[in-house]
Amino acid sequence: MAYSPERATAFPEAYNVYLPSALAIDFTYRDASVKLPLYRGLEPDGDDAFYVVTEASDAAVAEMLGVIHAPKLAVAAGSEGAQAVTLEGGIMRFAGAIDFAPTREIAPGADRPFPPAAATPGAVADDAWSSIVTLPSGVVLNAQVVVNDTGLHDRAVAVNTGVYTATLSLLDGFADGRQYFYHLVTDVSADVPAALENGVWAARLGRLPSFGVSGAESALLGFSPVLNGISDPATGQDQGFEALLANGGIDPINVFPYGPDDPNYSPLWDAHVSQWTEAAVEAGEVRRITSFEDLEGLIEAGLVESAFINPEGPGNDWLYGLRPTQVVINCPVIAHPDPSVVVR
Repeated sequence: MAYSPERATAFPEAYNVYLPSALAIDFTYRDASVKLPLYRGLEPDGDDAFYVVTEASDAAVAEMLGVIHAPKLAVAAGSEGAQAVTLEGGIMRFAGAIDFAPTREIAPGADRPFPPAAATPGAVADDAWSSIVTLPSGVVLNAQVVVNDTGLHDRAVAVNTGVYTATLSLLDGFADGRQYFYHLVTDVSADVPAALENGVWAARLGRLPSFGVSGAESALLGFSPVLNGISDPATGQDQGFEALLANGGIDPINVFPYGPDDPNYSPLWDAHVSQWTEAAVEAGEVRRITSFEDLEGLIEAGLVESAFINPEGPGNDWLYGLRPTQVVINCPVIAHPDPSVVVR
């Protein structure tokens, strides 16, 4: 059944849900999920491909679909990183396809958890696939296929094509000093981060404009995953890719600038991976980074720097000089609830 404001779920104000068409949300700590409307589309060969929509570049289309208005997505229209789709009787036919058949494999390294000893994505897209789709009208949607004949998205908790709903797992994060910045990873432009965060490996996303630029001229927005934070969850300070690898895939709790209530928001996150310096580790300064302001202070103090995995090149002044990792992670922000509603 199509979304309408009259049928929308009325969430409590404390839930702070950004996506109007969300049907249900579970805020269980480390097991959060969201139920979304499901749409039927067509793969290039005509087989069914069911997808969810989370953002639109046009305000009227966003309101009609009950999704987030993300004006920055318009920059992606016509770029090599987007996927032009056609409409057949109102049904989207995609130019690319996803293979959900691969088995995801992730294992920590022998000496340190990162780099991983194994990192194989559980889903791989062909070169024509991008979740950033351009309609014939020129409107850009963030539309992710979550089930087709090859299987399910790795973040799918439950999918019902009979009633057109999909329940998908969410990841935790920090923004503006507050935890529980819940977001949904759909696809990723590189294989290792796709495996780490249970996303589809979709290399085409890496051709979206532009890395290291976070203003209105870019479809992307910078954020900062942490590489080598504290690994032990018992401390309540765990964070980063090493913590994820050392603990069977727990949320890395990345650091974001802001959510969909800011006009510069984009679900296309330009990763600027940070790492604690050797001096910070030796001095016992490592802890959770909770905001961009916190990150700025730590960089200025010489405690945090660009991760060794980031390619050489100019730093992003908007992100305090951190270098872009040259990886796009498509992760729409779903909600940023008050801590009182999170079940721990």
